[in-house]
Amino acid sequence: MSHLALSQVSLAATVPAGSDLSLRRSVFKAQSVNFSDKSWAPVSTLDLKTKSGRLRNKRIVCMSVQQASAPKVAVSPLELENATEPPLNIYKPKEPYTATILSVERIVGPRAPGETCHIVIDHGANVPYWEGQSYGVIPPGENPKKPGAPHNVRLYSIASTRYGDYFDGKTTSLCVRRAVYYDPETGKEDPSKNGVCSNYLCNSKPGDKIKITGPAGKIMLLPEDNPNATHIMIATGTGVAPYRGYLRRMFMEAVPTFKFGGLAWLFLGVANTDSLLYDEEFRKYLKDYPDNFRYDIALSREQKNKRGGKMYVQDKIEEYSDEIFKLLDRGAHIYFCGLKGMMPGIQETLKRVAEERGESWEEKLSQLKKNKQWHVEVY
Repeated sequence: MSHLALSQVSLAATVPAGSDLSLRRSVFKAQSVNFSDKSWAPVSTLDLKTKSGRLRNKRIVCMSVQQASAPKVAVSPLELENATEPPLNIYKPKEPYTATILSVERIVGPRAPGETCHIVIDHGANVPYWEGQSYGVIPPGENPKKPGAPHNVRLYSIASTRYGDYFDGKTTSLCVRRAVYYDPETGKEDPSKNGVCSNYLCNSKPGDKIKITGPAGKIMLLPEDNPNATHIMIATGTGVAPYRGYLRRMFMEAVPTFKFGGLAWLFLGVANTDSLLYDEEFRKYLKDYPDNFRYDIALSREQKNKRGGKMYVQDKIEEYSDEIFKLLDRGAHIYFCGLKGMMPGIQETLKRVAEERGESWEEKLSQLKKNKQWHVEVY
């Protein structure tokens, strides 16, 4: 139950469960009722299953007509805040945990190259994790390189906070792009070479069982020792996953032990407008927390950089390089997540900027790593 102090008049509306129950439809779109400038809170975030164990069809959303005193969502159980060390490898490849798919939703528009899905998984509070960690997924079937053995584990960055999309600590979310292969000669798709795990996940249905391992990773954990720190987050495509978790924790959830008062600055590079991921959530934060959140996008097929070429995320970084370097000098954390190919261009840009400022990039990078300000997870 959300414990927000709502004032006076409120209106309850039922919205369907399924899809991305992270409030993507129920709150951020709220198509049936338009309270564009009003606060919101889900009334019920618990007991999402019936006695038979099946997911309920409905969810109640309460929107106050007047501003709520704390426009954030209450989370539970708060015991998830007590651990001093992140959970690591609770489940290993030889003994994975069998979880359940709750929903699979395509989250890109029709003009996006490729398909990206938001997948919510019920782990029953048995595979806890921290923001910035990854789950391993073992797709069904046999490893073609090791007959008789299962497939290798594929790691996916988690796209939710430790409380999950239902705010009850029982689910996790993954942001997965379907990997498909097109024969360069015929131009036709060759299913035999398509990504085994990404297609398995994007094709899965509510109720399907899934074998998961982990959680894994410490590199991308969100440092919370200073709630007023600056976090510069750079992503290409599904690399935005861990940042969605960070930002929900900073701006959506009412976490008693973490009240963010710093600056979160997200740079997201994708092909076009239809390829933007979680854009409505991010724009909601931009509207509600203009002093604490900045959001810059690079659309390679729709925007041009200052040299007239395609706009990539490194071009956006260059555009704000002076400010970024000053923030880094003052202790800001900088994160990179996405395809491995993003890093050379970004590193070249940062090196060029450093040299223009009369600095040695190698020395600066060494210092950032030493200070634990530099966080990279690419795949």
